[in-house]
Amino acid sequence: MLTLKFLGATGTVTGSKYLLRLGDERVLVDCGLFQGFKQLRLRNWDPFPVPPDSLRSVVLTHAHLDHSGFLPVLVSAGFRGKVYCTEATRDLCQVLLPDSGRLLEEEALYANRHNFSKHKPALPLYSEADALRALEYLEVVPVGQEFAPAPGMTARFQLAGHILGAASVALRCNGRSIMFSGDVGRPNDPIMRPPTVLGKCDYLVLESTYGDRRHDPSDPSGVLADIISKTAARGGVTVIPSFAVGRAQELLYEIWKLKQAGAIPLALPVYLNSPMAVDATRLYIKHRAQHRLDEAACHALGHVAHIVNSVEESMALNRRQAPMVIIAASGMATGGRVLHHLKAFAGDPRNTILFAGFQAAGTRGARMMAGETSIKIHGEYVPVRARVAMIANLSAHADADELLGWLSHSSATPRQVFITHGEPAAADALRRRIAEQLAWPCRVPDYLEEVELK
Repeated sequence: MLTLKFLGATGTVTGSKYLLRLGDERVLVDCGLFQGFKQLRLRNWDPFPVPPDSLRSVVLTHAHLDHSGFLPVLVSAGFRGKVYCTEATRDLCQVLLPDSGRLLEEEALYANRHNFSKHKPALPLYSEADALRALEYLEVVPVGQEFAPAPGMTARFQLAGHILGAASVALRCNGRSIMFSGDVGRPNDPIMRPPTVLGKCDYLVLESTYGDRRHDPSDPSGVLADIISKTAARGGVTVIPSFAVGRAQELLYEIWKLKQAGAIPLALPVYLNSPMAVDATRLYIKHRAQHRLDEAACHALGHVAHIVNSVEESMALNRRQAPMVIIAASGMATGGRVLHHLKAFAGDPRNTILFAGFQAAGTRGARMMAGETSIKIHGEYVPVRARVAMIANLSAHADADELLGWLSHSSATPRQVFITHGEPAAADALRRRIAEQLAWPCRVPDYLEEVELK
């Protein structure tokens, strides 16, 4: 009997984990962190639903922490199998996971030093050392090459756009085919190449991040130029919380083009305050075949911004009283160095806090976009008097129309589509559209629900 259990990404865009079970064999597709609401984050601390040492392997669709960030916890709890991924996903995990461990340690240390945690002492979910140990289990598989995640199962990766190395997973077992979409990229993304067409499958696990909306068709460059220029003109600072992989590089690319065109002041300082984003940017040169940027554009990514290397340099930016642009992780303001910049700049109406991507429910980013006049950072409330803005169409996720377009290439109707990785409204809206426009059987599974794939 083949079963599929949903261990995450149900009712939320975080915590992606799907458990396939064939007899005594268990394979986990994705191993992501829960983020956002506290009740979701607390799931990261719960005992894993199955013994980690009972898993034969893990298959990663891509390196973003909501898909890979739980790996160090899994390894610390006893997992000893292989973690299959593409080469670029391996390279990015080598950047993201240790950085995540460092940030978790820094946040626990800060909480203990300033005595604002309810836990005595506050402990990190995992450490940098835990993350480095987890990296030892990564096993690279070339895109398109078949591999066996467990006896009786075969799988292959096909590129999904979205970020470097991102892939959908086509898995076969006992004559049944299951496709895990991962995060599906956009067909006309300015940097990433379009996702490979879906093809035929019996079962499909499909993301729905933007399942209830269309991306604004306008050029995001004009919006970015307008916000940065107007903020600088009134003597303000533009703080851009950014995902270190994918979004930071797109922002750097757009800012470089705007400076070349004279749309923003050439002398306006731009700072990239994310060691992880710096390392990720270098990988765009290594993996040129996966994106559209030429050599000159790749060079510009590494030179359009001043790189902030140390904590001391980061702190010095907060004392700088002059127009500038700061790009810092994390993209939803859930942690990282951007929190210190928000504490320094959110209270001044001359400044702008500019979000450049999806803000999951329960995150600081979502609360600021909803108009909250103060946000809690490091145990204390910070007033929000700065302008809060959003560029929604920089997203690396396909919107509802683009997802329907991707699905339309399938040569047969799946037996069942499972809609995951979306807020409830987005997931249900996509379910309705697929049922009405394609007449495919489609449903939204519940957390920890298990289904038999007959």
